[in-house]
Amino acid sequence: MEDIEPTEAVQMYIADKQPELAQSTVYSHKSRLSHFTEWCAGDGSIKYLSELDPIDCHRYKLWRRDEHDINNVTLKTQLDTLRVFLRWADRSLNAAKNDISEAVLSPALNDGENERDVMLDPEAAQAVLDHLEKYEYASTDHLTMLLLIRCIFRRGALRAIDLDDCKLDTDTPVIEVEHRPETETPLKNQHDGERVVALKQETRDVVNDFIDTNRHDVTDDSGRDALITTAQGRAHAQTIQATAYANTRPCAVGQECPHGRDIEMCDAAQNRQIAYECPSSVSPHAIRRGAITHWLQNDVPKHVVSDRSDVQVDTLEKHYDQRSERAKAEQRRRYLDNV
Repeated sequence: MEDIEPTEAVQMYIADKQPELAQSTVYSHKSRLSHFTEWCAGDGSIKYLSELDPIDCHRYKLWRRDEHDINNVTLKTQLDTLRVFLRWADRSLNAAKNDISEAVLSPALNDGENERDVMLDPEAAQAVLDHLEKYEYASTDHLTMLLLIRCIFRRGALRAIDLDDCKLDTDTPVIEVEHRPETETPLKNQHDGERVVALKQETRDVVNDFIDTNRHDVTDDSGRDALITTAQGRAHAQTIQATAYANTRPCAVGQECPHGRDIEMCDAAQNRQIAYECPSSVSPHAIRRGAITHWLQNDVPKHVVSDRSDVQVDTLEKHYDQRSERAKAEQRRRYLDNV
């Protein structure tokens, strides 16, 4: 094996992946692997990547889990990326022991934990949008994912939007969300869920281009002109759900499989209808959780996030906010340092 230091190996990995991955994805991999190189230089005492043994992989996992206050979802994401990197270092550089990547065991998420913690992290969300903007601009998938991520819509709210609800020909474009149970587009919180959602100019442009080029020009069973349609009419909630699962598979946006699967042989990769079987794919609810957490991490006031996402502040804190206690403390510190 080649004697290559972990930091140099990571740099070579990032350089190799740069041309084929979105910049946000490259940044995400670099950020996750920085923890590993930090551990190698410190507690791990790993000078060359070839020294890494299965027991070291386990020690690193415990170091991240027990000393850095991260939840299982974050830990799983970081270990999945480490597994991909070590497989690459083994096969491309001959700088790691054969199949050492198999010793990196990600934590399993039980059902309850899945409900509470699973989310689409900001880097993954941006990678999805970058890929769709480049390869499927203003498609139904692009618009659906853009509005789920940027506007934090529930799938029911997204399917309820009509063309007339999109006020785009103004310097302050918005989408008005209305509760219309009589024509089968209720909102979860009924009239309390009605709101006006501001759009960035770039989002407005995608909505306009979608309407002009890719929207199916049909009405629903009530004669309404939905924004997101299929050839048969208004998109069903399950269609939006399937779109979320399909586009959050890492392989769908040009990334390597973090689970060691052969993409050509993986049913979830090859068949969009069972994309939900990919362990990395997530639902619209997990996209909402990730978007809400991202906004909170960037110091957007809770009442602003609450109003935009139609979530009560106490519910937001209990079920959506995935910041660790340490992260919250550091954000408070930024305010207190200025007092």
